[in-house]
Amino acid sequence: MHVLLCEDDDLIACGIVAGLQAQGLTVDRVATAGAARALLQAAHFDVMVLDLGLPDEDGLALLGALRKQGEVLPVLVLTARDTVTDRVAGLEAGADDYLLKPFDLRELCARLHTLLRRVAGRAVNAIEHGPLRYDPSTRQAWLAGQPIDLSRREQALLQALLHSRGRVLSSDQLKDSVYGFTDEVESNALNVHIHHLRRKLGNDIVQTVRGLGYRLGQVQP
Repeated sequence: MHVLLCEDDDLIACGIVAGLQAQGLTVDRVATAGAARALLQAAHFDVMVLDLGLPDEDGLALLGALRKQGEVLPVLVLTARDTVTDRVAGLEAGADDYLLKPFDLRELCARLHTLLRRVAGRAVNAIEHGPLRYDPSTRQAWLAGQPIDLSRREQALLQALLHSRGRVLSSDQLKDSVYGFTDEVESNALNVHIHHLRRKLGNDIVQTVRGLGYRLGQVQP
């Protein structure tokens, strides 16, 4: 899962980034609404965590503008504004969830997984694909009932493919899901992760679509 965190408090932001990365998530952090707009134009994200008290623009104004532009990215509002009026305003502006400060990082992570689960139309976190079963919330994969050890990058790659079942993802789209915007990525890094995923889960798990990219392989009968 690739998370865009928009939080201007450095201490809070560092804690969130460290906590979410420890749970296997890829996180890019910005401190202003303007920077959030720019990054949304430059990279793909699965979910956005949005503080409302930003220095250059109120978070609700940013959220409302994004929704008017047709942005459908799930957004979790993270704020100290705790009145019912504030919560209602956030939801009416287009927020998908609302979490009050102070908060527990475990709850934040669980809510982000729930948002993606809703977007995918699933009732449970675990995703099944033939003999493969993967639970993003616990970061555990099983193949034919046997646990499979995957690295954080391999998990992010697998999750991106599972969430986009049936669709072809370009190399750039997969890189956006696996790496942060500021990560230094070697030219063959994505191919290496795909190779490792195929070695652990079978050659058919990732299908190469020549000239276009990659997609989740079909379940073999």
